[in-house]
Amino acid sequence: MNEVAVIKTTSGEMVIELWPDVAPNTVENFKKLARQGFYDGTAFHRIVKDFMIQGGDPLTKDAQMASQWGTGGPGYQIKAEFSGRSHVRGVISMARSNDPDSAGSQFFICLAEAKFLDRKYTAFGALIKGDEVLGAIGNTPVTRSSNGEESKPTSRVGVESIRIAAADSL
Repeated sequence: MNEVAVIKTTSGEMVIELWPDVAPNTVENFKKLARQGFYDGTAFHRIVKDFMIQGGDPLTKDAQMASQWGTGGPGYQIKAEFSGRSHVRGVISMARSNDPDSAGSQFFICLAEAKFLDRKYTAFGALIKGDEVLGAIGNTPVTRSSNGEESKPTSRVGVESIRIAAADSL
């Protein structure tokens, strides 16, 4: 049975088709966290125009932790699963530090083609519904983040929930 992730944001809903054939462990981890409610109440804390939107950090639930947003995770890391799937608009992939096997819960969704990420980041699904929501989030005004990157949203883009559903139930 094919499953999808329904990401309900403050800007609307996006539906992501998951690719268990491409990144089985990554998909399982994402589904497990979503089913536990791990992502509920988080935010897209990093938005880079014409590149990607990033979320999945549990620290974004707390505004007083804003200086540390982007550093949180589930308390463990998963192994990378690189594939031939290309990073194009709508592809969801795992965020990580310099270590390829350092992904945990943070993910990003591409706003445009980013083939330089291919075989370096674990792509595990693609947007099948809600491109206008992705576009709206990608157009959120940003300011300089603590590391100087123009990527910190000036208003909160919340993730209300991520629900895993059968693809044929939508």
